[in-house]
Amino acid sequence: MLKNVLKPMSLFLVFSFLLLDLSVQTANAKMVDTNAVIAVQQETVNRERVAAFLGREDVQKVMVQQGVDPAEAQQRVASLSPSELTKMANSMDQLPAGSGGGGAIVGAVVFVFVVLLVTDLLGLTHVFPFVNAQR
Repeated sequence: MLKNVLKPMSLFLVFSFLLLDLSVQTANAKMVDTNAVIAVQQETVNRERVAAFLGREDVQKVMVQQGVDPAEAQQRVASLSPSELTKMANSMDQLPAGSGGGGAIVGAVVFVFVVLLVTDLLGLTHVFPFVNAQR
């Protein structure tokens, strides 16, 4: 009786072992430069600051008056390169402290408009219908 049970059991075990995946996954660890980590964090902070600025009601009101769709501007901010994002965040730092003044908001909206216009002229996007960029 032991032979009757042992043979099917051994065949089952051999088949089970053949189905096992015995490949070994290797980990690839490298040193991370502190400046690289700081740059990524700074990019995230800049992107959030610019997005929060563009999300304000008064800024959106001025953008609509200038003919810029606020949702499109938010999408553009999400697609900006790190250097463009840094320039935009630095220009926001140079704005007057009291954001209640209309001049600061208009200046920031004009800056966003210029960035969107330049990306249209370069053929990277198509936001403004009056720009005929060569692609």
